[in-house]
Amino acid sequence: MLTHSLKTILAATLLAGSIGSVTLQAQTNYEPTKENLQARKEFSDSRFGIFLHWGIYSTFAQGEWYMQNVPLNRDEYAKAADAFYPHRFDAEKWVSSIKAAGAKYICFTTRHHDGFSLWDTRQSDYNIMHTPYGKDVVRQLADACHRQGIKLHLYYSHIDWTRDDYPTGRTGHGTGKDPKKENWTSYYQFMNAQLTELLTNYGEIGAIWFDGHWDHDKDSVPFDWQLPEQYELIHRLQPACLVGNNHHITPYPGEDIQIFERDVPGENKAGLSGQAIGRLPLETCQTMNGMWGYKVADQNYNSTTELIRLLVRTAAKGANLLLNVGPQPNGELPATALARMKEMGEWLEQNGQAIYRTEAGGIQMGDSLVSTRRGQVLYLHVLDPNLTEIDVNVPARIREITNLATGEKMQYMFRRNRLTMPVSVPEDCPDYIIKVEL
Repeated sequence: MLTHSLKTILAATLLAGSIGSVTLQAQTNYEPTKENLQARKEFSDSRFGIFLHWGIYSTFAQGEWYMQNVPLNRDEYAKAADAFYPHRFDAEKWVSSIKAAGAKYICFTTRHHDGFSLWDTRQSDYNIMHTPYGKDVVRQLADACHRQGIKLHLYYSHIDWTRDDYPTGRTGHGTGKDPKKENWTSYYQFMNAQLTELLTNYGEIGAIWFDGHWDHDKDSVPFDWQLPEQYELIHRLQPACLVGNNHHITPYPGEDIQIFERDVPGENKAGLSGQAIGRLPLETCQTMNGMWGYKVADQNYNSTTELIRLLVRTAAKGANLLLNVGPQPNGELPATALARMKEMGEWLEQNGQAIYRTEAGGIQMGDSLVSTRRGQVLYLHVLDPNLTEIDVNVPARIREITNLATGEKMQYMFRRNRLTMPVSVPEDCPDYIIKVEL
């Protein structure tokens, strides 16, 4: 019999070569399995996840793009691997803290643009096993997630600033790669072999979260990422595994979620999320402070109130919030991030019914009031403490209106589907929630 690693490489290589009309047609007419559709529903119901950007770049404490921004020669940068020893990393503590925050899933950077892999991959020696730490981080995190009942999603970069065979796009020009050795076929097979490892050796994976497609968005000739074949590989290995791609454009066939970077769907303040909102489950990814990866000078964290309101505004669009934390080089989550997560968890413990398993409520008053809905219950979220009156259209008769926090009935007027009522928001209230039973 073939060894597991040889079968892994062979399967990925064969798939990479199957670029014929049959494969393309299958993905163009992609029909998700029952397991996949159920996973989509569970994903949408969860509404809140934690993103973890961690790698050898954390040793520089300058963010995950440090290699590109300086730029650094890849051989000099790689010396950080010989100093990577996160002796305080404890996967169980990470997962426990994230669960206590009220998050339902984790998305972890298995391999970022610097090309360093955080698992025991057989496709490259540039990985966590060749560091002083020498332990499979993905294995530990996957085991902890499975034990504690939280979904694990895996981030995987489509680009690489260190491998010669990756066809360089608009980034990675100062890292010392040899452009004469670019070989897309080789690189594509490498990626698929790694994805096969992640989807066969680490139990159930909730999603593969791709990034880097934008690296070739300035090419004079459109770059063929061969996504249909890669997406088909993922769905073959784990039919329930969701595929998302942070490409900032309309989703391709074969994708199961639509991602918006640094913006609530429908907004484009950061300039990265101008695409139209589709019919797939939605996710907004955003940082707690300014960076994704750990940056020692970036202590400008958003307040808990700001983060709660971001979560509420995202849920009011029918989307999940994937909130980022950049772990420190020693393996600990930053104290400020832990504090924010703890406070968000306490708030969700009291108010989670207005967030989890909800859909967009369809009612809003600018940025002052948004809404979520679960069945025949509508939740009005007052986010402006200075708002004194609500005046909105409600699409059905009202049976009762109560203050979610106290359970007390509230006075209101309802005429011709128009709801008007006075409100008085307490001081320091991040979200004043009114429960409307229809």
